[in-house]
Amino acid sequence: MRWRNGLIVSALLVLTACSSSTQEGAIGIQRKQFLLLPTEQVNAMALQSYRGELSTAKQKGSLNTDRANLERIRKIADRLIPQTAIFRPDALAWSWEVNLETRNDLNAYCAPGGKIMFFTGIINNLKLSDDEIAAIMGHEMAHALREHGRERISQAYAEQAGMSLLAALTNMNSQQAAVLQTATTLGLTLPHGRGQESEADVIGLELLARAGYDPRASISLWQKMAAANKSAPPAFLSTHPSSSQRINELQAKMAKVMPLYEAAKRNPPPVRAIVPRS
Repeated sequence: MRWRNGLIVSALLVLTACSSSTQEGAIGIQRKQFLLLPTEQVNAMALQSYRGELSTAKQKGSLNTDRANLERIRKIADRLIPQTAIFRPDALAWSWEVNLETRNDLNAYCAPGGKIMFFTGIINNLKLSDDEIAAIMGHEMAHALREHGRERISQAYAEQAGMSLLAALTNMNSQQAAVLQTATTLGLTLPHGRGQESEADVIGLELLARAGYDPRASISLWQKMAAANKSAPPAFLSTHPSSSQRINELQAKMAKVMPLYEAAKRNPPPVRAIVPRS
């Protein structure tokens, strides 16, 4: 009887946790999400981690030392952030931050709640234009808007609960559990991660178009990334789609966002200094 109650509770959790964190936008994001944990809990965990990274960078003397590129990315953020209201109006009230660490990694991220970090390596090594920086920033902001981190943590909790329940029901040994975990990772977790990446690509595409940045820069960006990451694993073993797959998907959406870009060029959207300077 206990296992039946466990199945009922698990089913109810799945049903009640399916929702969407954003509106569709012109790009048409309609996927329902599994969001089990509260936003506040995930944001608090992310903020603690982000503050730790800032503290470490400060101790190393590598935080916000490149003032020219820091001001570049903050100006780009000031143009992109107002456009987030298309997908979720509450994002305008987030405590947005933009920081830059002098570090050679080809990376950037936006933590839940609007905490953006760029590494100088991705700007300097790829010789990024402002439009290409906007493409990266829009992509990373989209992860935060869609609460992909919260979704992944919720999924991990659910998978762990499901594995424990299945092991109890079937008397599964450790070797069988490991095989099932591998199958789950390849069949569910990785494709789900790739789906999130594709969502972030197209949401970011709309954000930069609405802000008056050329969405075609997303294509040149991924061409540069492909050239810099020639040893990337096959897509089926990665949480990220291949660069060629991303480029194809972005090109397929271009007709939807180019009118937004043309409209923004004719009537530039107002720019607000949302990101604090320090």
